[in-house]
Amino acid sequence: MKIDKNIIMDLLPTYLADEASPETREVVESYLAENPDMARVVQMQKDSLFTSSGIPASLTKDHQISAYRRSRIQIAIFILIAAFLMLGLVGGLVMMFLRAA
Repeated sequence: MKIDKNIIMDLLPTYLADEASPETREVVESYLAENPDMARVVQMQKDSLFTSSGIPASLTKDHQISAYRRSRIQIAIFILIAAFLMLGLVGGLVMMFLRAA
């Protein structure tokens, strides 16, 4: 079966998102090896995915895990700060009532 440009164009979003199967990657890469003009366009697309903030790029498993860990740390810090503020507020109220008595 001959792979034409339209099929490659259909496969490119999955390929660029790094979600393509090894077989699909092989098909796309072999096509790009035979067509340097298309390979240049794909390379420009890859570059724009990493430099443009308006285009969402899929995260690898490692990036997902590190983002999850960072968010958990941020939540823990927020909870600690809120607890200290509440403790200070309650302590201040207790001191105010003790002085009044």
